[in-house]
Amino acid sequence: MMTINLIGTGNVAWHLANQLAKIPTCTLQQIAGRSPEKEGDFKSFAGEIVTINALQPATITIIAVSDDVIENVSTLIPYQDTLVVHTSGSITIEAIAQNRKGVFYPLQSFSKNDTIDFTNIPMCIEATTQEDLEILQQLAMLFSTKVYHIDSHQRKQAHLAAVFVNNFTNHCYTIAQELCDTHQIPFELLHALVGKTAQKAIDHSPSEVQTGPAKRNDTKVINEHLNMLQQEDHKSIYQTLTASIIAHYGKEL
Repeated sequence: MMTINLIGTGNVAWHLANQLAKIPTCTLQQIAGRSPEKEGDFKSFAGEIVTINALQPATITIIAVSDDVIENVSTLIPYQDTLVVHTSGSITIEAIAQNRKGVFYPLQSFSKNDTIDFTNIPMCIEATTQEDLEILQQLAMLFSTKVYHIDSHQRKQAHLAAVFVNNFTNHCYTIAQELCDTHQIPFELLHALVGKTAQKAIDHSPSEVQTGPAKRNDTKVINEHLNMLQQEDHKSIYQTLTASIIAHYGKEL
């Protein structure tokens, strides 16, 4: 039986706790956090809700907190010789103060009210020893069929790539919805296109399926779109993405 301690009460911590509670070969021993108002959401998952200094040693202690406090939180853990990991995509493994350290990074966007199926979520793991890597491998395989041994440099690059495919793309969706709302167009008109675009990027190399006026270097449509945009930040985004697409496909403005 693998025992787990979880530090954190945010979205990632909640989904990890929810999943761990479903795994019969894992015991979610203790959960510690800084937000007492959120602790009630975790009571059904763990044997005990405690403060960090009351944690007892476990097979793995998972730090699932904001990136900027990972290092400090690790120094508060009151034991040294057990495996401690964080869940960040952008923080190096060296941020952990303990002797045995690792990373357990699920490459996914987490919102608390989402239903998350971990089966196909990539689990990126790293450890400083082969023995600890094997322990993390065992845990990761209880979550997902897709487990990757990724070092800190690779993980940072993957996190950067994820910002493009998720955060920046979602902001473009937000702009599109604002445009639709302004002109009384139902945003659901674009739902099929959103789904098709994502599926094409999965089924093919994204570079091979690019379409649109920038790919065609259709300056008439591009200039018309720029004139239609009322907000300067929207114009700037449109111009930057258009110039990048044109440059990528070897055409000049």
